[in-house]
Amino acid sequence: MSGYYYHSGCPDQYGAHYLDACSVCGKSLHNSDIFMYRGNTPFCSKECRQEQMEKDEAREKKLKFGRSHGKSDSKTSTPNKTVRRGTITVS
Repeated sequence: MSGYYYHSGCPDQYGAHYLDACSVCGKSLHNSDIFMYRGNTPFCSKECRQEQMEKDEAREKKLKFGRSHGKSDSKTSTPNKTVRRGTITVS
């Protein structure tokens, strides 16, 4: 068996190893340096890794902005909540 495949644990089922290709450009990683990011994401170069890091950073900023923007709106509105208004008199 070639070193390019891993056994999934099921009989007769082999798949391509996740370190076979760059996660950004798809370039083969065989016989070359591998640059890793976030533990298990392989890249063929520092440039491809940096591109992914910038994409992730932009996505995180967008999500963070969406959450902070949504929090200010949630204070003024009450979706999915019943609000009773009026005066209560206790005698």
